[in-house]
Amino acid sequence: MIRLDDVQVFVLAADAGSFSAAARLADSTPAMVSHAVQRLERELGARLFVRSTRSMRLSDDGERYLPHARALLDALTSGSRALAEGRGDIAGPLRLAVPSDLGRHLLLPWLDAFQAEHPGLSLQLRISDRSADLHRHPLDAAVRYGTLDDSGLVALPLAPDNLRVLCAAPEYIARHGAPTHPDELREHNCLCFVWGDQIHDRWTFALPRGPHTVKVTGNRISDDAEVVRRWGLAGHGIMYKSHVDVVGDLAAGRLVDLLPGMGERAPLNLVSAHRSQLTPAVQRLKDFLRARLDELLR
Repeated sequence: MIRLDDVQVFVLAADAGSFSAAARLADSTPAMVSHAVQRLERELGARLFVRSTRSMRLSDDGERYLPHARALLDALTSGSRALAEGRGDIAGPLRLAVPSDLGRHLLLPWLDAFQAEHPGLSLQLRISDRSADLHRHPLDAAVRYGTLDDSGLVALPLAPDNLRVLCAAPEYIARHGAPTHPDELREHNCLCFVWGDQIHDRWTFALPRGPHTVKVTGNRISDDAEVVRRWGLAGHGIMYKSHVDVVGDLAAGRLVDLLPGMGERAPLNLVSAHRSQLTPAVQRLKDFLRARLDELLR
């Protein structure tokens, strides 16, 4: 008898690329993930992964089985949701990806409140600054900054007028002064963020004559936006952050907006792979987050 939780672990391991990464996502251990996959392999009579001491990849049988495993899990989720919708409830798993800084400091308490309103929901949260592939990964939605390309994804606006803010701690300004024009950033230590494999070191500003881009440099770079924010709060340099991320720090005086009104647009959206995934849970989450953000940015 095939166990559904073993199928779920198999899909998670296929997406994560290793048993250890799958174990972290499932709040389990690599040994338990390995046992679940081995159980499923015995039931199917097929080897799903080719494993060595250094790497792991799907076997040919694993590649063939993966879409059927996804379809099985999606059908179970859809069935649970259909029953809940018939009762006027939202229930079942809500699989969500959020950015690190925004997720930890703002969204976590909001998601707690949302789940308290809908106790039938089971929240599965992925916090990372790497853009999750919504077509491949088992996710219902992701909170993302920026405008969408023509990938076919569906975006529900959360903070469409959000801007980036050039900011620094008062301690940094006291030591190094404050720039009055974007070009002066070349004389400052700028804290850069890595998105994917690319350093975000070309900062664009909205000036009266049009967009103006400056190549910046600095002695600290991270692929974790929360780390960049901590460096900025500690006075190590100038950041170019989303207003949503730093609105509380600006209000409390921990950070200073250096070039008010000059930041480029950074709209915040709730994104799904296709319209069929805009379930009642995703729609209500959008309404909930939009209301909280409207109040925050008032």
